[in-house]
Amino acid sequence: MAIGLIVIGDEILSGRRNDKHLPKTIELLGERGMHLDWAEYIGDDPARITATLRRTFASDDIVFCTGGIGATPDDHTRQCAAQALGVPLALHPEAERLILERIADTSKDGRADLTQADNRHRLKMGEFPVGCEILPNPYNKIPGFSIRRHHFMPGFPVMAWPMMAWALDRYYLDLHHLRPHGERSMLVFGLAESTLTPLMEQIEANFAAVKVFSLPSVGDSERGGPYARRHIDLGVKGDPALLDGAFEALQKGVEALGGEIVDPAAL
Repeated sequence: MAIGLIVIGDEILSGRRNDKHLPKTIELLGERGMHLDWAEYIGDDPARITATLRRTFASDDIVFCTGGIGATPDDHTRQCAAQALGVPLALHPEAERLILERIADTSKDGRADLTQADNRHRLKMGEFPVGCEILPNPYNKIPGFSIRRHHFMPGFPVMAWPMMAWALDRYYLDLHHLRPHGERSMLVFGLAESTLTPLMEQIEANFAAVKVFSLPSVGDSERGGPYARRHIDLGVKGDPALLDGAFEALQKGVEALGGEIVDPAAL
């Protein structure tokens, strides 16, 4: 099982909007001792959305999907989810109640007047794949939906992020802090990644629950200090109980190769 994020919208791919969901998803998961395994960006292409969801529904992954659940012509996510599952769309009773409440809340007389075409059209936002559950929206009551470990939310961060947090706490409390995780790193100067690769492979072979990461930089003049020099951010991540041993072995290996080490925590 993995945790994934799908961000839907032409506006992301065209650059008209900057995606904010990826860093926030990582943050929300991190607060609960969880981590993101993958992320995908998709435009408003029904065939591609359907194919992607058909693939992810076939997995056992937990998937958060943002964007495209409205009722305008460029919103396809609800329909594509239903098609990927092979089920029809239907107006969810709870979604209908919540949408009518929202309409009444924003009307002058406090009533949901369904003689108005625009109000009737708003009910389409409650047409979800048959068999789903409601995903509450504390911002304006217009719900998203959850089905088969997939959670569908609007693209608006002010709505999506509380909904994501609610789903994590409602459905996956047993996964919170289930996999202990930690990281330790160093800045390495004077060595190429190709020189470090055998050492990295050796560390992962000797410490099975630990992964080695290597992030090379040509130098960051804006950050200044040691970061302005060409370097590699080299470290280990994984089971905290094994990190110290793995990091010590990594550090000794770098020193044996003649690399210069700077501790980023001391900067």
